[in-house]
Amino acid sequence: RSTLFPYTTLFRSGSCGLRITAIANQKGGVGKTSTCVNLSAGLGKAGKRILLVDMDPQGNSTSGLGVERGSLPTNIYHALVDGLAIEKCIVETKWEGVSLLPATIDLAGAEIELVSAMSRETRLRRVLTAAKDFDFAIIDCPPSLGLLTLNSLVAADSLIIPIQCEYYALEGLSQLMNTIDLVKSHLNAELTIDGLLLTMFDARTRLSKEVAAEVRNRFGTLVFETAIPRNVRISESPSHGMPIIYYDSPSPGAEAYIKFSMEALARWQNNEV
Repeated sequence: RSTLFPYTTLFRSGSCGLRITAIANQKGGVGKTSTCVNLSAGLGKAGKRILLVDMDPQGNSTSGLGVERGSLPTNIYHALVDGLAIEKCIVETKWEGVSLLPATIDLAGAEIELVSAMSRETRLRRVLTAAKDFDFAIIDCPPSLGLLTLNSLVAADSLIIPIQCEYYALEGLSQLMNTIDLVKSHLNAELTIDGLLLTMFDARTRLSKEVAAEVRNRFGTLVFETAIPRNVRISESPSHGMPIIYYDSPSPGAEAYIKFSMEALARWQNNEV
């Protein structure tokens, strides 16, 4: 049995309404999509109703949940650009408690098509107002600071920033922070940062330890206590279309994502008190 189960009852009675969290970092390869998929699966296992919103045209969260992109008649593009009802775009997944608002390469066109659209920055926020059957929405943002990421930040209540424990870990973070400040000033004053998540941590290397220490020294308690290890099973699981907690539940990667899911839930619960 997963170590998630002792926590299940503790978090079943959350607040009313949908809480929306974006996972963002303009730097690619930091574990952003793995975090979206596995946080969603962890929250679902804890008894929550989760909508994973794939805002990346690469659609990696979509395939990471085992959904075949080529077989989808509709996706998030149709909700954002064409105004199609969200319930016609949502896909049920095999994983407990997890539904998906999928993405395909169609979404790449939305970045251009929305440039001249009215209220272009608030399209996703309006789409998600119809998602009434969920406790949490987790948004997978593209690795850029374009219009799709902007829509995600405007729609979100809060933000989680994955940071890899490698050279240049903090590269571009100041630009992301500036974007967050602009969004808060002009479009979404309520946006908060839940925390920074250390990913690809390798306790055997001095580099990982030094980067982790630098990030914790700079950002203090804003950094999640849980660090996601560099684990080959995490890298393998997307090719099987499975979250790591289902693909290999005893693995260190699965245990870390379960622990992180519980830590994120605890932070959200404390913020609601």
